Amino acid sequence: MKILLIEDEVKVSDFIKRGLENERFIVDVCYSGNEGLEMAYSPAYDIIILDIMLPGIDGLKILQKLRDDFIQKPVLILTARDSIEDKIQGLNLGADDYLAKPFSFGELLARVRALLRRSANQQSHIIQVKDLNIDLMTHEVKRDGYAIELTAKEYALLEFFINNSDRALNRITIAEHVWQYDFDPGTNFIDVYINRLRKKIGDCNNNRLIHTVRGYGYIMKTK
Repeated sequence: MKILLIEDEVKVSDFIKRGLENERFIVDVCYSGNEGLEMAYSPAYDIIILDIMLPGIDGLKILQKLRDDFIQKPVLILTARDSIEDKIQGLNLGADDYLAKPFSFGELLARVRALLRRSANQQSHIIQVKDLNIDLMTHEVKRDGYAIELTAKEYALLEFFINNSDRALNRITIAEHVWQYDFDPGTNFIDVYINRLRKKIGDCNNNRLIHTVRGYGYIMKTK
């Protein structure tokens, strides 16, 4: 599962990001409202954690804009404001949950999981690409009915490809989203991981899903 965190307080965002990544979520962080609004439209994110007090566009305006444009992915509001009026305003604009600072990470994690379960009940959490099936809730992967054991990073890499099917991805993009750090073009660790993933999912010859885009990167083809 991939989470967009829009939070301008660096200590808070680092605390949330580390905790969620330890729980095997993929987390992208934005520190301003303008950047956060732009990224919130991406279909790659399963849930948005949104602070109200942001530089640029504030969180409530971001929420209103998303709902006006029929973006219905779950939104959890984080804020230092804990008045009833602020809570009512956020919920009326379409927030799915509300958590006032300071908060424990355990409570945040429980609320995130609850929102994801609720969202999963509204839509299938099984994604199928040809004969490959991936369960976004349990992280189980099967191909042609056979279970495949993947490491956490291999699973994250496969989920990223599936969420971006039929889109060419360069190595920089893959490194930033799956490993969350800048890609060193002098290394080949992306290629090593992809080759390892290909072997595990039996990706070869006429049964190939992940294709090499020469001079650029890789693409998962659904057709």
